[in-house]
Amino acid sequence: MRVGVHINRFDHTGGGPALGAELAAAGAAAEAAGVSWLSVMDHYFQMEFNGGAEDPMLEAYTTLGYLAGHTSTVRLGALVTGVTYRHPGLLAKIVTSLDVLSGGRATLGIGAAWYDREHEGLGVPFPPLAERFERLEETLRICLQMWDPEANGPFEGKHYKLAETLCVPAPVSGPHPEIMIGGGGEKKTLRLVAQYADACNLFGTSPEEVRHKLDVLRGHCDTLGRDYDRIRKTIAYSGETVDDGNADAFLRDVTGYAKLGIDTVILSPRLGETAAWMERFVGAVVPRLAELD
Repeated sequence: MRVGVHINRFDHTGGGPALGAELAAAGAAAEAAGVSWLSVMDHYFQMEFNGGAEDPMLEAYTTLGYLAGHTSTVRLGALVTGVTYRHPGLLAKIVTSLDVLSGGRATLGIGAAWYDREHEGLGVPFPPLAERFERLEETLRICLQMWDPEANGPFEGKHYKLAETLCVPAPVSGPHPEIMIGGGGEKKTLRLVAQYADACNLFGTSPEEVRHKLDVLRGHCDTLGRDYDRIRKTIAYSGETVDDGNADAFLRDVTGYAKLGIDTVILSPRLGETAAWMERFVGAVVPRLAELD
């Protein structure tokens, strides 16, 4: 099992002027610790459970571009991009740019979006849930078409219409940047994973719950004729064992996920200074987690 880190707090004690140096240090610490994935939130406002809208929040893809310039091996992505935040053609271009400039390390993490306050706060349309899922599927189709050099033509969907799907330069990743869909909705989200995604991200609620979600995913794969084993499985994990650095308790807790075939456990520490935390905690657990494979 591999380790990812999800940077979700930007409340550094030094304030905004210290964030650039902190993020650069976090990138260096992640690679020194053997972290395979580094992600940030895609939100306009900080989450209520994480300090609230008045706490600092950086724009995701600007931050990922900065991290790309301060790393060389770790895979980069948003966990996860809200489908309503950017036009699909622009999103495909943004992820392509990240992929090109990082040397093929970009993942398109994407989901249906949910945080109504930030949409209303900044005047971004927030359609009903059913429509957001329709837009999510069209966005996935548009990205795949833009990443196909033989498919530069129109796209006509219910919600989006593109006269050209030209994307130059093409992504460095082959055949395209990894697509990771976040969420565990059994009827729609996991069906979209089976149909379009290279990876899924589930909440690490319990091994029993994750096992159930994976069984549902396998059923969708069987229905669609997709090879279940070709989908990379990841979980988002947070909790006291991560924040307080209790490595033994953390390892006991995640052993059950390793037995389910989870490829990567993505840790979400709720703190604003992640570099020092990675140095003292993540570097110690990475080799021990690798032994669980």
